[in-house]
Amino acid sequence: MSDATPPRSEAVALRYDPSDGAPRVVAKGYGTVAQTIIRTAKEHSLYVHESPELVGLLMQVRLDSQIPPQLYIAVAELLAWLYSLESETDKKT
Repeated sequence: MSDATPPRSEAVALRYDPSDGAPRVVAKGYGTVAQTIIRTAKEHSLYVHESPELVGLLMQVRLDSQIPPQLYIAVAELLAWLYSLESETDKKT
């Protein structure tokens, strides 16, 4: 028997509406719920970013709440990176 227990999967989904002021946590969960969040995002061609540290911090944010100011920079950098990826993809099509 192995002592290594696989890590419990967790996922957080964010939505950003400029009129909101900050991204909002719209879904989060562990295990099967996390897998469903990830699968649904992929089915809708949404980018799934794997960052255990950021997910761990976002799991502490209440559902349907805006992210706290302490996470603005990390999330803004992620959104800027995603925007640049989308821009590159648009140029190729």
